[in-house]
Amino acid sequence: MRVKDVKKVVLAYSGGLDTSVILKWLQTTYNCEVVTFTADLGQGEELGPARDKALMLGIKPENIYIDDLRETFVKDFVFPMFRANALYEGQYLLGTSIARPLISQRQIEIAEAVGADAVAHGATGKGNDQVRFEISYYSLKPDIKIIAPWREWELTSRTALIAFAEQHQIPIAKDKRGESPFSVDANLLHSSSEGKILEEPWDAPDEMVWQRTLSPMDAPDVATEITIEFKNGDPVAINGEAMSPATLLTRLNALGKANGIGRLDLVENRFVGMKSRGCYETPGGTILWQAHRAIESITLDREAAHLKDSLMPRYAECIYNGFWFSPERRMLQALIDTSQAHVEGTVRMKLYKGNVIVTGRQSPHSLYSMKHVTFEDDQGAYDQFDAQGFIKLNALRLRLGAMAGRKGGGL
Repeated sequence: MRVKDVKKVVLAYSGGLDTSVILKWLQTTYNCEVVTFTADLGQGEELGPARDKALMLGIKPENIYIDDLRETFVKDFVFPMFRANALYEGQYLLGTSIARPLISQRQIEIAEAVGADAVAHGATGKGNDQVRFEISYYSLKPDIKIIAPWREWELTSRTALIAFAEQHQIPIAKDKRGESPFSVDANLLHSSSEGKILEEPWDAPDEMVWQRTLSPMDAPDVATEITIEFKNGDPVAINGEAMSPATLLTRLNALGKANGIGRLDLVENRFVGMKSRGCYETPGGTILWQAHRAIESITLDREAAHLKDSLMPRYAECIYNGFWFSPERRMLQALIDTSQAHVEGTVRMKLYKGNVIVTGRQSPHSLYSMKHVTFEDDQGAYDQFDAQGFIKLNALRLRLGAMAGRKGGGL
């Protein structure tokens, strides 16, 4: 259903063919003023052309927003997620999912600043991003109007998009005239490739799909050894060098790329109900995830760690499904952040041909007691006889079940 009476709309705008067509379509269909917002999340593309194209399409200079959000992205979105060790369906590090709430948040901030009554995005009606954007919009501004062109217009093919662009004198790069072999989304955390030649889950991805990592087979034959330092659950230094969040993740990406780390070929369950196949590259994030698990292994209490692990899938689903701003995600985040007070120390790792190998971990808050765990003389630190009562009490219900004639003390 088409939104009515739109006066001013803030468009999430990349400057590519799709969003340039959307910009002109908004102008011609809604006869409204358009404000463009382009977020630099470390996607690695030059953003100047987005400004130039917006100007060419009649957008006033004061209505063009291009914001460098890399530090905010990593500090306020990526790092909190990594404190939870979040993986969707046990594998996906949520690189696309975690970017959407930040883009949505900034769009709403701009809408309020310029007095816009609507926002628009370029997500299709089949994917997860439409859900992530729109749930975030509504969470932050309940009365906002939302325009989703892919659910409204009749431009259902690339041929139709190009024809519309030509009709309205929208420049099209030569490499965009042909059919792209797959769709790519990128930011500082990851790159994802989906669609077209990747839709058949039996077909192996061509090497050209992988844009951020060397093939593990082509990676160096000598391991790269690094250390990562943590404070309150967040990484703060690599090899003893303190860095800002975005700088640190950029450095980890370079180390991961050179060693063939972070490739994932995944068939996942979309929130909208269908399965989809994606090829993800998260080089720095893969290293960080392993390092954070390693420092937690010596600093977190057993039950605290197990509770975190049990809640992680729920937390990951919140992000994947678009509920970053929900009360349940905030509640989970508060619990997770509390657990990180003593997650501090250094992890040593080797990076080798696609593998992240933890070789050491130390912390001023370590719960690892050499005195208690040693196979040598512990000098009375642990009375082994205590284990007898511990075992018998834990076995009591099973013994009672067995006495009652239940096999193995079972049901």
